[in-house]
Amino acid sequence: MLGRALLFCPADRPDRYEKALAAADTVVIDLEDAVAPGGKAEARAALRAHPIDPERTIVRVNPAGGPEHGEDLAALAETPNRTLMLAKTEGAAQLDPLQAAGYRVVALCETAVGVRQAEEIAAHPAVIGMMWGAEDLVASLGGRSSRHRDGRYRDIARFARARVLLAAKAAGRLAVDAVHLDIADIDGLREEVLDAVASGFDATACIHPSQVPVIREGYAATPEEVAWAERVLAEAGRQPGVFSFEGAMVDEPVLRQARAILGISASA
Repeated sequence: MLGRALLFCPADRPDRYEKALAAADTVVIDLEDAVAPGGKAEARAALRAHPIDPERTIVRVNPAGGPEHGEDLAALAETPNRTLMLAKTEGAAQLDPLQAAGYRVVALCETAVGVRQAEEIAAHPAVIGMMWGAEDLVASLGGRSSRHRDGRYRDIARFARARVLLAAKAAGRLAVDAVHLDIADIDGLREEVLDAVASGFDATACIHPSQVPVIREGYAATPEEVAWAERVLAEAGRQPGVFSFEGAMVDEPVLRQARAILGISASA
């Protein structure tokens, strides 16, 4: 339901809401980090006054237990939006009130506690998707940077990314990869998106409209991939069990990968 490219938009910039929606598959209207502490009330007022397509909108609310969380939920209740992203999710108990209120939740695991509790969070019935975040995670550890100088994630960030992905998929939830903060680094973004696709993520979040085409292109199967998938599935129809195809062994996991490239569901 989320599409491939999720674009964050500051909640206090309603002039950008529709532009963001036109650019991306899903818009994340952000009441948390994108809004200065003194602008939270104005951002909530903008959210109330400027409704956009609720089927393609997620609202990121401030962390549970914080001073802004209740106000965010009160504002959200006055809009048609029923999908929210809970910043700094750290446990299933935080999700119970959201389930009771009828919200679908994308749980953002971006602290040491949240990453540690990823499996519990993903199993909660209110959760439809999981996302991880690098910068808040490193800050929660007392660290200074999530990346090496060459742009590669540090091991702790890679561990968190893998754990949230595994938790999401084990629970049958969508998995969303983190934003690439360096807007000008198109090559770095492309590399991360291709890795996300190969690893099993369903979508990637971003912070600028110029990043959306790169994400969409990365998630789209290449003509070569489509042609290979069609060939190997056709051959599977003529071969019982495991078989050799174009120099490689093919078994059921390989066939599942081919079906995924073609968008064929597991039950088809």
